[in-house]
Amino acid sequence: MSDAPINTLQYRFDGPDDAPVLILGPSLGTTWHMWDRQIPELVKQWRVFRFDLPGHGGAPAHPSGSVGDLAARLLATLDAVGVQRFGYAGCALGGAIGAELALRHPERLASLALIAASPRFGTADEFRQRGVIVRTNGLDPIARTSPERWFTGGFAAAQPAITEWAVQMVRTTDPGCYIAACESLASFDVRGELARVGVPTLVLVGSDDQVTGPAEARTLVAGIPDARLAVVPGASHLVPVEQPAAVTDLLVRHFSTAWQPAYDTGTGVMAIPAVPVKPVLTAAPQLTPIAEIAPPVPQPDAQGRPDLYDAGMKVRREVLGDAHVDRALTQADEFSGDFQEFITRYAWGEIWNRPGLDRRSRSCVTLTALVAGGHLDELAFHTRAALRNGLTPVEIKEVLLQAAVYCGVPAANSAFKVAQQVIREETTPEE
Repeated sequence: MSDAPINTLQYRFDGPDDAPVLILGPSLGTTWHMWDRQIPELVKQWRVFRFDLPGHGGAPAHPSGSVGDLAARLLATLDAVGVQRFGYAGCALGGAIGAELALRHPERLASLALIAASPRFGTADEFRQRGVIVRTNGLDPIARTSPERWFTGGFAAAQPAITEWAVQMVRTTDPGCYIAACESLASFDVRGELARVGVPTLVLVGSDDQVTGPAEARTLVAGIPDARLAVVPGASHLVPVEQPAAVTDLLVRHFSTAWQPAYDTGTGVMAIPAVPVKPVLTAAPQLTPIAEIAPPVPQPDAQGRPDLYDAGMKVRREVLGDAHVDRALTQADEFSGDFQEFITRYAWGEIWNRPGLDRRSRSCVTLTALVAGGHLDELAFHTRAALRNGLTPVEIKEVLLQAAVYCGVPAANSAFKVAQQVIREETTPEE
């Protein structure tokens, strides 16, 4: 175990010092122990490097809000221990880190396995809503329901000790780091970049995975030039735990065949040849490849300033949620469409996007202004936005109490009724 500074991760090595390095990345809410059953076989060929996500498994609680930052911390850790080239297998969030490495740091990666992974994990709303639940109720509701997401019903019933272990793993995670990891998954989307993954890739999924199932796995295989699919029967999301022997066998076969380290007999130094990037997709013919999408280039308006519509739409969706924004845009017609463009550009692209205040502070200002104006409909969805922006129910209550002094008791009385209902809806865990 390491005493890691803030820019590195807690890690451990298993296996011979002179063997090629194989990295195993964990999923959200787990620790490196999720890979325990794979270690005895893997260390016969590789020096296995496992790491914990920030705030997981007793690791230092330094939150990281993006998959890119997690990948950068992993590389900083590997630099510190002298590892340059490696194979990588990651589960769920660990798989997202692997995809990020393949796209941004291909020179470091020799071969890749993506387990229970997806080019985009659900919707941003789902993960930001999970952050609201944790911020309000702690991790216990998430911990209690984790076996339902991770394991098949039969496995959970037959293996109560493993089920309880899973619950305790989540329960002992730092809540702030868990919320930050949810934000990492909310903003992760590489659907338009899969064709640039240039290493041999195994995509492995449980047949009964209800979180990132076979459909998501096939999307990865369709988009990655050199990828093959393995579906493990009778397994759900945490497939390395539920079907350890099958996963171990698939990993051994993949990394033994797709990654062939060679030793220079004169120096004894291992050389891992770079894998050439294939220019065309080799996906199954019945699947439609995902085209690479170039980021939009802001066009200037009549005054020569950059058009902030796209930037505004991004912020608007992050703050209010995709469902709310989609509903507003769908309801817009020829009469109201210009107004929707106006608020996207100027309210969200200009004001909410300014660097002078963070989003928590802007939510406080917005709530107060809506109380003063008596705009209760907008107060409702901005209360939801405030929760997504990191305000707790206690902090929202304090904003409304402050508003009662300066905006009037009747206005605050109506605001409390609206906010109370929204907070109940948003922070009550699903059973």
